[in-house]
Amino acid sequence: MYTTIMDMQLTQRLDKIEEILNRALPEHTNSNWQNISFGELKTCITDEHLTNLITPNKNLITLGGKRWRPLFLILCYEMAKKLSSVSTAKASTAAAAFTALTEDQAYSLTPLVEFVHTASLIHDDIEDSADLRRGKPAAHITYGLDTALNAATWLYFEAPVCINSLEADEKTKLRLYQIYTNELRRLHLGQAMDIYWHKNPSAFPTQEQYTSMVKCKTGTLASLAAKIGCTTGGLDQKASDDYGKIAAEIGIGFQIIDDVINLTTGNAGKKRGDDIVEGKKSLPVLLHVQSKPNDKSKIAELMETAAKEGIDSPAVETCISLLQTSNCIEAAAVQGRDLILKNCKLFDSELIKELFTAMIPKKFI
Repeated sequence: MYTTIMDMQLTQRLDKIEEILNRALPEHTNSNWQNISFGELKTCITDEHLTNLITPNKNLITLGGKRWRPLFLILCYEMAKKLSSVSTAKASTAAAAFTALTEDQAYSLTPLVEFVHTASLIHDDIEDSADLRRGKPAAHITYGLDTALNAATWLYFEAPVCINSLEADEKTKLRLYQIYTNELRRLHLGQAMDIYWHKNPSAFPTQEQYTSMVKCKTGTLASLAAKIGCTTGGLDQKASDDYGKIAAEIGIGFQIIDDVINLTTGNAGKKRGDDIVEGKKSLPVLLHVQSKPNDKSKIAELMETAAKEGIDSPAVETCISLLQTSNCIEAAAVQGRDLILKNCKLFDSELIKELFTAMIPKKFI
């Protein structure tokens, strides 16, 4: 994923993030963790009960993931700290800015974005009736719908425990909570839009509606990481919000690239074309029906058939073949790539630029 130079610069950061994640969601519970997460519990509540919350989430986290969101948070923190130290000479700016936190405090907040990401994946798989995640059976397949749904929901509330434990002034902590809750509401709005379209085969959003949905559903986690990092690095609310908007655009770009990969090689740990089964009205689909509007009903019919028959349905490859009769897949890839490259350059950090550039598959550069 990263170049050799980036490995040397970022491995230490990634290792520290893993340590923080393991501490925030331990494989084996302990009294200190329980008290921080739940307060005092009755002795009749055993590890067996807590396992139903921890294990589905812990297993998904240990299966992998790029960890780019918590890493992005730290890189934004480092960028913001440099920028805020320069701006302290301006009294008006300094007065509006937040007090920069220590590096350890910034790292302690990384579970905020990774836990939300993990919870959203479990919920997404449930809502899409997906069978696989990162090459293994999805959580609701392994643990049952009730356990997976409850565990993922709990993780949304467990994530901000790191704010509770933060030794910072009340102004900063309130701002962090405001960022977190606002982005979580946007995340669920984006998912609501996506569900509406894939539950209604004949409903096709406009491109503007699609990008608005993706900005909420996918872009919000990039925005969350940027805003938390910039705030803890000492930037004021406006600067933090501005960087959050830029980060959301990068998130849109990566979702578009993800949609393209789904229809070409297939996403890692999943089968090619599972978006067809789920009825996803991705950008390649929208670009195709824009150029060939008469194919709209055929695509809707193929998606309906694939949804009934599953990933091995012939309708999946038939639909992909139909999309390949236009240049929609290539055009979408260009849009996604350009969004990423254009917006990552707006961050005053070479590491952030290199991070996102390295994450674009080489065939799309």
